[in-house]
Amino acid sequence: MAAGAAGAAVALWPGPAAAQQAAGITADRIGQTTGAASPASPAGSQDLPGRAITTYETRHANSVAAQQAQARAAAAARVRAAAAARAAARVAAARAAQQQAAQQQAVQQQAVQQQAAQQQATQQQAVASSPPAQPATAVASGSPQQIATSMLGSYGWSSSQFSCLDQLWNRESGWNPTASNPSGAYGIPQALPGSKMASAGADWATNPATQIKWGLGYIKSLYGSPCGAWSHEEASGWY
Repeated sequence: MAAGAAGAAVALWPGPAAAQQAAGITADRIGQTTGAASPASPAGSQDLPGRAITTYETRHANSVAAQQAQARAAAAARVRAAAAARAAARVAAARAAQQQAAQQQAVQQQAVQQQAAQQQATQQQAVASSPPAQPATAVASGSPQQIATSMLGSYGWSSSQFSCLDQLWNRESGWNPTASNPSGAYGIPQALPGSKMASAGADWATNPATQIKWGLGYIKSLYGSPCGAWSHEEASGWY
């Protein structure tokens, strides 16, 4: 009986193989029951370096993209600055051209004004130097020499002055009422310009009497007498 009991006890105790199998089944059941994950396998632990590399590459790409964007923005800013500088230069050049044109116009206007003032002064001087208009008097008809002889007394001269007058105007014009000179002198007394004789009459261009009247007044105002004018003519070649 004791021996039977011992045999039964031996039969009921599991051997090593059965114990391992039982332990494996128990662990599987515990895992299924609790839902606990088994320890990470060696293959799972190898993914960590890959994820780190991917993160670095992403950050590097983002940094490069940001640098490229900054470079493009800087280039665009330089282009805008250059365009603005060119526009400012064009505006400055246009203003300078306008100022130069205005200065040139002012200089031209000043020159025109000065020329006009000079012409006016010359005209005033010519008018001042012209003898005063003589009152209309009855004159004898005939040749220019006869007309001049008849007019000597109205200027306070005797007939002796005619010889000087004859030599003077014979040299100047040959007593020709239409005699002209390239200088602009005209008529018997060679008035310069001929239009000066308009103070003696509107018909100064063709009427010997009008020209002689103006010429005698000119001689009286500058030389006192025909002989005084002839002396100047002989000394200077003009009167």
